[in-house]
Amino acid sequence: MEGGSWAPGRWSCLPGITLLALASLLSCLLTSSQAKVYSRCELARVLQDFGLDGFRRHSLADWVCLAYFASGFNTAAVDHEADGSTNNGIFQINSRKWCKNLKPNVPNMCQMYCSDLLNPNLKDTVICAMKIIQDPQGLGTWEVWRHHCQGKDLSDWVDGCEL
Repeated sequence: MEGGSWAPGRWSCLPGITLLALASLLSCLLTSSQAKVYSRCELARVLQDFGLDGFRRHSLADWVCLAYFASGFNTAAVDHEADGSTNNGIFQINSRKWCKNLKPNVPNMCQMYCSDLLNPNLKDTVICAMKIIQDPQGLGTWEVWRHHCQGKDLSDWVDGCEL
């Protein structure tokens, strides 16, 4: 048999790779079909309904500001980091510590899949965010919040919203 010919077992992982690629593609298509970009006031009302206003001494305006600078209010936002981790959803929650993606042995402190953070109903996202801000840094855990929201007058983020 020639060195370049096909042999059974040589490509035995090909079906697994194909299946993984197909599953990833399907996941992206399903996620994008469920994507929602909230308006400022709509998001403020939803976050208020989930009890985030005043949670751990952070105002509703803090959360709305964070969501804007993290994702532009887009529930399906995913940012890929150089280390292979991803930032997921409206608050860009990182897979390195907080959620489970395809990498094994990650801490998964929120006990959920990263894809759960892309759901437009925000329930899982809010549950995870509430765990994250129990860290001593609070919202300061998010670099975008520290740079764009912390220590600023944020009243405009909820001004005019019927809350």
